Amino acid sequence: MSFNIVYKENKLILPEFDCDCGMNHNTPEMDIYIGSGIIENCAEYIKKSIAGKNALVVADNNTWEVAGSKVVKILSDAGFHMVNCILKREGKLEPDQTALGEIMLAVEPDTEFIVAVGSGVINDLSRYAAYCIGKPLVSIGTAPSMDGYTSVISSLHNKNLVMTKHDKYARVLVCDVDIMRNAPYDMMISGFGDVLGKFISKADWTLGKIVNNEVCCPVCLEILTLALNKCINNIDGIRNRTREGVQSLIEALILTGLTILICGQTRPVASIEHNMAHFWDMMKLQDGEESPAHGTSVGVGTVYAARFFDLFFKIDTSSLNKSEIRKRKKTKEQWEKEVLECYGEVLGPSILKNNPDEYIDWDEQERRIDTVISNMDRIKKELSFLPTGSRMIEIMNQIGAPVKAGQLDIDRKLLKDALMYGKDYRSRYTVFKTANELGLLEEFVDKLLEEDE
Repeated sequence: MSFNIVYKENKLILPEFDCDCGMNHNTPEMDIYIGSGIIENCAEYIKKSIAGKNALVVADNNTWEVAGSKVVKILSDAGFHMVNCILKREGKLEPDQTALGEIMLAVEPDTEFIVAVGSGVINDLSRYAAYCIGKPLVSIGTAPSMDGYTSVISSLHNKNLVMTKHDKYARVLVCDVDIMRNAPYDMMISGFGDVLGKFISKADWTLGKIVNNEVCCPVCLEILTLALNKCINNIDGIRNRTREGVQSLIEALILTGLTILICGQTRPVASIEHNMAHFWDMMKLQDGEESPAHGTSVGVGTVYAARFFDLFFKIDTSSLNKSEIRKRKKTKEQWEKEVLECYGEVLGPSILKNNPDEYIDWDEQERRIDTVISNMDRIKKELSFLPTGSRMIEIMNQIGAPVKAGQLDIDRKLLKDALMYGKDYRSRYTVFKTANELGLLEEFVDKLLEEDE
């Protein structure tokens, strides 16, 4: 099928799709509006899709000034009744139990829908709150900083553990390009990094299909390709904040998020590059430090993953010695001990509990080794879309994004731990797991660290 962007009066028209890949697909029932100055129409858009007049409006101190107060006036003038929940913070707002509790306490018995005015954190919190109370969600975007506007997954913090919670997507999404292109530029870098990470998730998903017969949806792959092209082909416009450039970034983020909605999971859009970002998040939170912007961390993780793929593609499979690999294989107890030491006594047990089948026995590892060896040409061919590490750095430099962990205040130890143990954050097949099963992970990580010096 061909998945293209079509509009009718600023409303994104999603094509019907027919896919027999074997995954359980969801058909999006979501009204998405993108255009300049369209925030003025938000009351009209809501009335078309949501019955009810009583809303809980959620914003933070920044997004309230940017759009929240305006949204409340527009809705009030249209006859809606609002309760406002403004999450005021001196520093960075975290999607944690405290913020979620504030939203839940603001819910009234007559609340009929929630309006999220903001980007990543506000949407994650509001989406999960709406899911918990069984009410619709309206999202008013304020920055092109992440792909969660169309997601059915929220990333939340609980005692420094980054958790992904299944919830519901927004019934109405309004992205006013004029508001979003005036967001701080570092938020655009974050959004760009989040999209660029789809190169890695797409590659790892394809690798999982070849090595482990994982179901891989061709429609979602096509959507990811379209999103990536929108960003790569509009770098100048994004950097210069033109309407066309920023709209292309917004569209790319919405498209990638749609794959989560369609599949009901984040496999299409999040792999080792996201694991690394979440790892840095958790370690920073444990130390009481502010973590980097999520999409920016994803962008840096994408660069390291692309450089890792460069090393993987150069493997001489004829030199692999399965007897030596088996001899060096860690026992389950050794692996668990390392994970606990890396993630800590609070997070470590949760990581192991959430991934009970992560450790594989030798028979399964040998099967995977043999599959990689016999399919290396096919792997290289099907992953030929992946930019090299040096090309990925060029792209990031063009947009003005960081490319090394040190630029995010991630020290060498934290970088090495993410490269070694980010793969264990969730049960999802990645090239880092492939290298580990081939007995090459430590060698590759050392090479990446040497290149960084």
